[in-house]
Amino acid sequence: MEFRHLGRSGLLVSEISYGNWITHGSQVEAEQATACVHAALDLGITTFDTADVYAGTRAEVVLGDALKGQNRDGLEIFTKVFWRTGPGRNDSGLSRKHIMKSIDGSLRRLQTDHVDLYQAHRYDVHTPLEETMEAFADVVRSGKALYIGVSEWRADQIRAAAALAKELHIQLVSNQPQYSALYRVIEAEVIPASEELGIGQVVFSPLAQGVLTGKYKPGQAPPAGSRATDEKSGKGFISRFMRDDVLETVQQLRPLADQAGLSMAQLGLAWVLANPNVSSAIVGATRPEQLEDNAKASGVKLDAELIKRIDEIVEPIAQRDPELTQSPAERP
Repeated sequence: MEFRHLGRSGLLVSEISYGNWITHGSQVEAEQATACVHAALDLGITTFDTADVYAGTRAEVVLGDALKGQNRDGLEIFTKVFWRTGPGRNDSGLSRKHIMKSIDGSLRRLQTDHVDLYQAHRYDVHTPLEETMEAFADVVRSGKALYIGVSEWRADQIRAAAALAKELHIQLVSNQPQYSALYRVIEAEVIPASEELGIGQVVFSPLAQGVLTGKYKPGQAPPAGSRATDEKSGKGFISRFMRDDVLETVQQLRPLADQAGLSMAQLGLAWVLANPNVSSAIVGATRPEQLEDNAKASGVKLDAELIKRIDEIVEPIAQRDPELTQSPAERP
């Protein structure tokens, strides 16, 4: 496993990080989730991403249990705040009240005294940004988080937050967007702004919900047990990529993967990691062997001609509109 700096900070994170968005606490049982976490550790993955809202806070509990007994100094644990985690009128958003309550809840569930990165899971249009950033600054000064990040924020929002972070003398080091060869909405505005500000991308869905593995075939039913058959969570997220034109395009990448001696998943992850503004690519797993394949993408260097060919193939169906990055108009 190779490591990269998180943005312009001194923190090193594993190129492949492990996320438990729709698996821990919902899609897989705790014992299986623990086996996946331990497999990740065995493969050299040290960076783990979660959020208070995942599986109604259960994902943090499962991750905390799975990491129990590990050397905390050798791990980078990330979590997030924004979405609703309780019935109260202040149990969502980025108000000072919710942030202060949420960080304590996350630390309790994760069984740690601090997280390495605390992220604003979306932009809160109903809370002054100054209030949010001052609350984050107090979280950092209390030692409960070492760095601050955002997730799915637009370039102008990132710029405004970075300016406030500088005034408050805290480090805003990352953005967590969706990014893959098929979903490239951050390339036009977010990445240029982030490069200027020293902010790195910790990207989710680098394999487009598994579509870039090539396991979904045009005109065929999804494999049993795959994310596209998961009615509870996965099916809704992957549906936008389950069109025949997308699936047919993805199959055109298979000869390129074969030529490079890579699996389709490794090709997709290596493509994402070829972007120098990407600090880490988050992968999930329901079985340890999936991680073994994904981890081998770390350190792979795709040559310029191969990247160009991939881009040419996916261009007709790639999504690029920056307007697709949106936060809720109403507090959830």
